[in-house]
Amino acid sequence: MSCTIDQLSLHRYTEKDKETLAAFRLPDEQARFTALPLEVLEADEGKHPIVITYGQKPVGFFLLHTSERVKNYSDNPQAILLTALSINHIEQGKGYAKKAMLLLQDFVQNEFPEYNEVILAVNHKNIPAQKLYEKVGFRDTGRRREGIIGEQYIYELAVV
Repeated sequence: MSCTIDQLSLHRYTEKDKETLAAFRLPDEQARFTALPLEVLEADEGKHPIVITYGQKPVGFFLLHTSERVKNYSDNPQAILLTALSINHIEQGKGYAKKAMLLLQDFVQNEFPEYNEVILAVNHKNIPAQKLYEKVGFRDTGRRREGIIGEQYIYELAVV
């Protein structure tokens, strides 16, 4: 199942997405905060790759985690963790990330109905990502954790 807004949709990764995702590029200042899709695509239990598509073309990607890893970020047993959000560099500036995050609540409700919260960690230096998440309804929990490249803020979004 997919959720759609203005020709932008979210769907679970399929093999037909692989070739386009392999061509994704990110500028260095963004690559230090996230991973390219093929770097994190390996199948692990509890890891769900999600593709952001405009029309029929993949333009972005993220992971949703339902594994034990979630416990590093939340005490809520019904929380799902979002990581590795990226929009292909040549597709940036078109509002795709914002629209994708606006679809997130409905997508989680439909695809993962047992979860009532999305959580994520955003680097304290990644101001554009913080602003994006806040615009679409995430809130800073006040919790912090140390990441690979510094302090991370833990954000949450209720799924209602």
